[in-house]
Amino acid sequence: MSFFGKIKDAIFGSKAAAAPAPTSQPDPATSAAPAAAPVPQAISEVDVEAILNDLSAKSAQTLNWRTSIVDLMKLLGLDSSLAERKGLAQEFGYTGALDGSAEMNIWLHKQVMRELAANGGKVPAELLD
Repeated sequence: MSFFGKIKDAIFGSKAAAAPAPTSQPDPATSAAPAAAPVPQAISEVDVEAILNDLSAKSAQTLNWRTSIVDLMKLLGLDSSLAERKGLAQEFGYTGALDGSAEMNIWLHKQVMRELAANGGKVPAELLD
């Protein structure tokens, strides 16, 4: 799985996990007509800020996910090591030094927010600048 895929799944998967699972057995009390399949929510309905705020409220740590890629990854229960961030930076095509600098980490955070928005997440405008 891609580095960004882990982040996306941790956020978008939270929304999908809240949806009830469809039943596999038909109810014999219903008519013979097939039941309508549940309609999955569109990815565009995933409110990234609300999900992250909820996770933050439940966290024992104070994490600044709004500006820190390390804190964002920790909040999602992902490995935030330099090796993981290097892999994420390479996946996104970062051309600077892969040294964990503030420049790299700020760029990564912005890129992750932009990619979440590009993949259907609702991300506040101030996190996309």
